[in-house]
Amino acid sequence: MTVYVECTTPMAASRAEAFDLARSIDAHTGSMARSREQAIAGTTTGLISLGEEVAWRAWHFGLPLRMTSRISEMAAPHYFVDEQVKGPFRHFRHVHEFTDVGEGSIMTDRIEFSAPFGLLGRAVEKLVLARYLKRLIEERNRYLAVA
Repeated sequence: MTVYVECTTPMAASRAEAFDLARSIDAHTGSMARSREQAIAGTTTGLISLGEEVAWRAWHFGLPLRMTSRISEMAAPHYFVDEQVKGPFRHFRHVHEFTDVGEGSIMTDRIEFSAPFGLLGRAVEKLVLARYLKRLIEERNRYLAVA
């Protein structure tokens, strides 16, 4: 079963600045300090671009996890998409969209994922993972909004 999570964040930064913040490996690492997320392979610093991959190591739910994502679509500064190519999910796709609003912008994150578990996975996806991912993205976005 595929689960959807959406977060909308007002940004003081312009659309182009917010776009770059969202694809900054360094900003992402800073925003995920609590989970000790580190870029360990691929593009490990600076701005990630179309076709590039980054492998992450982090701690979630008390477990060490690794996930490799690739930027599969990009239309600067409007949107980009990262998708898991290797990792803990059966399917993981994250769309990052940016809209101008007055002097700032709106950053919208749309995530769709499915867990690797069978029937138990449906309950875990909805009750645990969806809530956890939403909080994680909201925490990341609060960090980016003031970066």
